[in-house]
Amino acid sequence: MSQYLMKNKRGVIMGVANDASIAWAIAEAVHKEGAKIAFTYPNEAILKRVTSLAETIQPDSPIVKCNVSEPGDIHQAFSQIKEQWGEIDFVLHAIAFSDRHQLTGRYVDTTRENFLKTMEISCFSLTEICKEASALMPHGGSILALTYLGANRVIPHYNVMGVAKAALESSVRYLAADLGPQNIRVNAISSGTIRTAASSGIGDFHYIMNWNKNNSPLRRNVLVEEVGKAGLYMLSDLSSAVTGDVHYVDCGYNIIGMKAVDAPDLIIND
Repeated sequence: MSQYLMKNKRGVIMGVANDASIAWAIAEAVHKEGAKIAFTYPNEAILKRVTSLAETIQPDSPIVKCNVSEPGDIHQAFSQIKEQWGEIDFVLHAIAFSDRHQLTGRYVDTTRENFLKTMEISCFSLTEICKEASALMPHGGSILALTYLGANRVIPHYNVMGVAKAALESSVRYLAADLGPQNIRVNAISSGTIRTAASSGIGDFHYIMNWNKNNSPLRRNVLVEEVGKAGLYMLSDLSSAVTGDVHYVDCGYNIIGMKAVDAPDLIIND
């Protein structure tokens, strides 16, 4: 890989929660290759974390409030970025939310209120962000979202988040078609199981991680740094002919149809 792959590139990273976030791993990867990054935050608690992290790699990072569930916040955030930079080259959408109490048990018990909120934050926000970001990409660019295998296969306790991710992946395809004539690419990474602030809310997550490790072709779980490198590929010109794609970074688990013959039996909550 050539040095400074992202030289002179500017972009927005949305969804950093802490230093274990996939969003942060991607931010570090693109920064190491020369990118300038603006970060967004949804509330004051996250602002403190994002600010302290941003200072470790880029002390002058623009840090902009953007709560995607508040009307007008997305427009205001990108207006502020436009004032500072004028143009951008990439956006990472790493935003998702659902009531953690409804990420255990059955999907059929999802409430209407949580369904709508989950879809708004985890799915529709990408569409609204693409609309605002594309206006700042006169020379083209790359927009990347994060998804998970639960979008197209049933994963225990993933529930309404799986439905939202399925809608997100479909949105990626439609957005790629809409924005392609502007040379703007829209893709998603489907990461394997990684312990993050978001995944910790999923019931029996320890069991799911062990199952994936024992049954994936590489017989391990993906590292967050590996997803970071995949994000760099997707946001850089290396993937200049890739759009509308869901790129799996999961040690091959997505190809598996049944339990591996040499995998040990697992006990839930072992």
